[in-house]
Amino acid sequence: EVAKALAAMLGTRLIRLQGYEGIDASHAVYEWNYARQLMAIRLAEAGTKEAAPDVFGPEFLIERPLLQALRYDNGGRPAVLLLDELDRVDDEFEAYLLEILSDFQVSIPGIGTVSAAVEPAVVITSNRTRELHDALKRRCLYHWIDYPTLEKEFEIVSVRVPEAGEDLQRQVVGFIHALRDMDLYKVPGVAETLDWTRALISLSQLALDEGVVLDTLGVVLTNEEDVGRVRGAAVKELLNRATL
Repeated sequence: EVAKALAAMLGTRLIRLQGYEGIDASHAVYEWNYARQLMAIRLAEAGTKEAAPDVFGPEFLIERPLLQALRYDNGGRPAVLLLDELDRVDDEFEAYLLEILSDFQVSIPGIGTVSAAVEPAVVITSNRTRELHDALKRRCLYHWIDYPTLEKEFEIVSVRVPEAGEDLQRQVVGFIHALRDMDLYKVPGVAETLDWTRALISLSQLALDEGVVLDTLGVVLTNEEDVGRVRGAAVKELLNRATL
């Protein structure tokens, strides 16, 4: 959400790279268009072209998110590059990112070094499944984003889901904050608050009650043990506390 808000504020493009185990340059930076290369070679062999093409030229390159961000230039406005859940990538790929985050350039065999037209604004997120290396963290400004206050989260819901009535918005936010006080394995975030509010609207709910909470807990909680803790008498208690 921070990256989306930043891109909207700058009036520029958001380019997202989702981190996962096994990601490499072909998924993150570039890869060659093998089908187009093969077609060019066959056309040259058939004599439809005077000379064999350079199949490792820029026209045969498929740009992935990192290269897209480096080459993006919208009248001097930088792209916003979101490196999401970077803690999930392998150590080797994290090391590969150092060149990009240090000098905003990448080396491509056969083409050379591609430098940023305009340096992108980079947002990195981590869920702390592992520690990022110091070399990478030295290239970043660290900022911890905590859960918003009751009133701040109510403002967020009011802006993002204005079709929900104020009473429902306040009940949902109050219930979510009550959940966060519990000893849960996976505490719901603002995204779950917004998703739940939208789900309740789709069910034509104007207010929370025990039945609808039990029916829609799966929107808010993603762990079976957490669901078990909340069911039963706990729901009534949480509903009583869900008042701003």
